[in-house]
Amino acid sequence: MEPIIRLKDVSMVYGVNGTRATALAGVSFDVRRGEYVVITGESGSGKSTLLTVLGGLQVPTGGAVRIGGADLSALPADGLADFRRETIGFVFQAYHLLPYLTARENVMVPMSPERISPREKASLAGELLAAVGLAGMEDRLPSQLSGGESQRVAIARALVHDPPVILADEPTGNLDSATGKQVLDLFSSLHARGKTVLMVTHNLSNLARATRSIRLRDGRIEDDRTRRPLTAKPLAV
Repeated sequence: MEPIIRLKDVSMVYGVNGTRATALAGVSFDVRRGEYVVITGESGSGKSTLLTVLGGLQVPTGGAVRIGGADLSALPADGLADFRRETIGFVFQAYHLLPYLTARENVMVPMSPERISPREKASLAGELLAAVGLAGMEDRLPSQLSGGESQRVAIARALVHDPPVILADEPTGNLDSATGKQVLDLFSSLHARGKTVLMVTHNLSNLARATRSIRLRDGRIEDDRTRRPLTAKPLAV
């Protein structure tokens, strides 16, 4: 079976005013469906750049990226947007919730192009919020939510199109340890449901949930190993 993600000799070089900076230098690896991969490395190692390349947010300067059988470099702009919407769920450290929208409305944002009624969109958003433990909080604004609750809204939003791949960039970076554990429990639940999870983190304790860890150093893979994940009681997501 073809891996859901395949990177081959991927490089990312930035250049301004004659200067060059290499963020990724010939990165190659495959990810099988259903893996839970945690990517670590020091600041500047290239891990966040790697995640943006995987999500089709940046086009690498060299190499090839295939996800779900699609060659990202061969997709036109509108095709790339469709790919991201259908295949990738993004979760970021900063949540990126719109402050003037309620939790329900924030989850509904990715559904804007869909030709379904507002009532159906609101119903699906409510179901997703309930699944991440936020039943009863649908009408709260982000300013009325804690950091952990805001991150749960962001996770619910990422699940709108039931994507097979979840990309998370420091999803517990703004949370205390107890709240961070609750968010990690959600990712464990998504993994248990068969989602492929790739998480970038500086927190080495997050490795406990992973089935595989990849460590970057200076834009290259320094270590890549299979792990035995911590057994956690999955939540109903």
